[in-house]
Amino acid sequence: MNQSYFSEKDFNVFKIEGLDERMEALTEIVRPKFHELGAQYASYFSAATGDEFYYHVAKHARRTVNPPKDSWVAFAPYKRGYKSLPHFQIGLWNSHLFIAVAVIYEAPNKQEMATRLLNSLDVFQNIDETYSISGDHMSPVYEKLISDRKNEQLTALLTRLHNVKKGEFLIGRFLTAEEASKLTEQQFNELASETFNALLPIYNVMANKSHPVHAE
Repeated sequence: MNQSYFSEKDFNVFKIEGLDERMEALTEIVRPKFHELGAQYASYFSAATGDEFYYHVAKHARRTVNPPKDSWVAFAPYKRGYKSLPHFQIGLWNSHLFIAVAVIYEAPNKQEMATRLLNSLDVFQNIDETYSISGDHMSPVYEKLISDRKNEQLTALLTRLHNVKKGEFLIGRFLTAEEASKLTEQQFNELASETFNALLPIYNVMANKSHPVHAE
């Protein structure tokens, strides 16, 4: 039987009590996979966009008491960070795994990104009901897209992104821990590549790239 890439052990890291204990398990169990995926997909995004991408594994450095409830590797065309830019992520909560493109509240140009997306809703035409959206990267709650309500759902969240200071926008695939634990490394990478290919046109609108390079 082929071994799963992300296992129950990875998700259970976020159930460990205590900051030091959880951080130790996170460092030993989950982060090696994030670094592996980081190197792989930074190259992928560099080729797909024509910009040099860097990966950033969450450090959780500011935490002094409460252990992190989730962790991730993020990808952006900026070596010093990603929060101010639209970016891609692969991350885990104890309940689920996500593969997404995001703009969070730290981005200074998020209003412009929201306007571009609201004016380009056709860029979501190939996004189906296997995708979900979220308006808060610090919450495990996400909303499944429904085909006959998709534009309504997207418009509401993008309008909030534009109008609300803390507004955020994430879209991607959110797999339960049980679903993700069934995927082999090859199956996970096939899913991640398929997802990122589908999300690239959305990223290109966010980033205002008029002549994107298409992934093969």
